[in-house]
Amino acid sequence: MRVRLLDIAHARSGDKGDTANVGVIALRPEWYPVLAREVTQARVKAHFDGMITGDVQRFELPNLVALNFLLHGALDGGGTLSLKTDAQGKVFSTALLRMCIDVADDEARTLGLPAAP
Repeated sequence: MRVRLLDIAHARSGDKGDTANVGVIALRPEWYPVLAREVTQARVKAHFDGMITGDVQRFELPNLVALNFLLHGALDGGGTLSLKTDAQGKVFSTALLRMCIDVADDEARTLGLPAAP
């Protein structure tokens, strides 16, 4: 089953220099293991292909049912240097929530995950 992150998580983002910081938080604690398994560094880097020039780092925060990603090279030098419309990286959270993940049908039903439209 295809599942949109938008339907199972919320997110916040910001910046520090040329790095965007994106936190993804499961809407329900039982959905966190799916996020931790499916929203990998590699998938996030691929999702932002062409938008960031550096590496992606991932940090797990299971006590907060959250993941945190640092997107290096995301802001063309940062807020004071960038000519990007969003030089502070505020829309990276919305962009990441557009990602879809695949979850086995049985697991998705058991956890009550909503299917992507």
